[in-house]
Amino acid sequence: MIFEHFAINVNGIDEVVSWYVEHLGLQVVSEQKEPPFMTFLADSSGRVIMELYHRPDETIQDFSKQHPLTFHLAFVSENALEDRIRLEGKGASFAEEVKKEDGSHLIMLRDPWGMPLQLCQRARKF
Repeated sequence: MIFEHFAINVNGIDEVVSWYVEHLGLQVVSEQKEPPFMTFLADSSGRVIMELYHRPDETIQDFSKQHPLTFHLAFVSENALEDRIRLEGKGASFAEEVKKEDGSHLIMLRDPWGMPLQLCQRARKF
């Protein structure tokens, strides 16, 4: 089996999708214009990675109240510090930073809605 995507129920779906497209380079590859507004996003390789949708009748997680390691989106970064500064200027907030013994640099942010977003500058790529 091949992984296709995971899905997250969010408030303000248009704003969330726009932020990830504009600031993380994701691409909308499929979107439904009526409820529940299922929107599939792909990374720069063209591979679908997640679906965002909005169903107010179901639970919408308040990620801002959870530790960022409970759930987070992780993106490869060539320069985690530069990306941190850029994303903070676009509404993200800092959560934590880890510099690993192998030279990897991991920065955890929260997007403007509180969802954890990790920048992974790996010394050795996966």
